[in-house]
Amino acid sequence: MIEEKVSIGVILLAAGSSSRMGQSKQLLIIDGQPLLRRTVKMALESDPDNFVVVLGSNSKEHQNVIGDLPVKIIYNEDWQMGIGNSIKKGLATLLELNPETQGVVVLVCDQPLLTAAHIKNLIQTFKNFTFPITASAYADTIGVPALFDKSLFKTLSNLSDSHGAKSVIRNFSAETKSISFPNGAIDLDTPDDLLKLKSLE
Repeated sequence: MIEEKVSIGVILLAAGSSSRMGQSKQLLIIDGQPLLRRTVKMALESDPDNFVVVLGSNSKEHQNVIGDLPVKIIYNEDWQMGIGNSIKKGLATLLELNPETQGVVVLVCDQPLLTAAHIKNLIQTFKNFTFPITASAYADTIGVPALFDKSLFKTLSNLSDSHGAKSVIRNFSAETKSISFPNGAIDLDTPDDLLKLKSLE
């Protein structure tokens, strides 16, 4: 039996200004390379059909560290409107690249312990079950990375600018399949977060 090909895209949200960090977290050196580059390379290992990276603040510097990688880079001139705005721009671009996309993985750029194995697990679980959302469970919450079925593309496209993917997961919690990802609780928002990460090494 040949497994039917399911077209999965990835949107990496990397447009924020990292105001609480005081420097670009996209450019923080993690495992010897900028976090943005590390995240893109890791996500590419999950073999998505299309991959869109949404940049905003410091876009030139950020593009410089991933410009050689096989991803579609877009600049969201309205990135300051909020993460929902970047999700909408990313999804619109993804669907331009492939209107037949059946699911999209939404990633953020501040989860330094994210692995390709976890993304592959999201994708495989999505294929094995019929839930419209497959999301990550950590720290008593369910959030990103998360994979959304095409039946929710309109919902994502109608997000308010200030709301992220988590608001959709919350609204469709009864239709969400969660996968344990304890390391998802480790994110990089402040200098203290970076110190905590270093202490784990």
